[in-house]
Amino acid sequence: MAGTPLARAEHFIWLTARVLEQRRFAYHFLGADAEPVEAALSAYLNADGGYGHALDPDLRGPVSQPLHSAHALRVLDSIGRCGGLRVERICRYFTDVATEEGALPAIHPSQRGYPSAPFIPVVDDPPSELLATGPVVGLLHRNQVWHAWLFRATDFCWAAVDALEKSHPYEIEAAVAFLDGAPDRARAEAAADRLGRLVREQRLVVLDPARQDSYPVAQGYAPGERHFPYDYARLPGSLARRWFTDEEMERSLDHLASEQQRDGGWPIRWREWAPGTALESRPIVTIEALRTLRAHGRALR
Repeated sequence: MAGTPLARAEHFIWLTARVLEQRRFAYHFLGADAEPVEAALSAYLNADGGYGHALDPDLRGPVSQPLHSAHALRVLDSIGRCGGLRVERICRYFTDVATEEGALPAIHPSQRGYPSAPFIPVVDDPPSELLATGPVVGLLHRNQVWHAWLFRATDFCWAAVDALEKSHPYEIEAAVAFLDGAPDRARAEAAADRLGRLVREQRLVVLDPARQDSYPVAQGYAPGERHFPYDYARLPGSLARRWFTDEEMERSLDHLASEQQRDGGWPIRWREWAPGTALESRPIVTIEALRTLRAHGRALR
């Protein structure tokens, strides 16, 4: 398909995306308003203040889940609407589903009985997860949202980050998302420096895309589900950007740009477990790829 990366992606979005991703694309790249994004997101909102209805395509069914609600917060943050009554309701939902430690589980047991990805197990008494809690807490702090739930959740995140000695890419990404928004900047910078050394020592990042097969894949990940510098540093201002040289970052961005498929969209790297999940996830991944490239100064037009 001929055309600029943005034009090719636009064709892919109109061809395949849900209404929410269509409106997100229009907001981020076509100058559209934020209100239609909020309206589309409302379709996933439940009476308990959480979000469900497969907002995260790997969790099916109507029930609210922390991962869905975290996804909703990221959407609201991306359009400058992370505040007000809607976010207050989400925080009340987080309070209701929090563990004894005040943190979030990856999957609440209410998911039982509905289809979900086999790599996201449903258990009766789920543990606290930095993977679920870190991005939410960091985002809320960055938007200067204050809620009683945040105090214990923040303490949990600090303890979880400080305890990390062996990890995997998605958990490190969650830790970075927390540290990028944590109010104690000096402590966040020190923790990020330590995590950067851990990422390099444990080879949790592909520094040379031309030799990516020589890098290990984390246990439980799909074949080829490796992570690159841009996965950790989606924005140039992220603390994770300091982990990589300019050359390493540019190589990873070159690789990201090259991953655009013939249909105009970007692929998913995680395991595809049902026919519709990849179809719904690829527009989300495509929008994030474009936003990452643009944030790092790459031309899209």
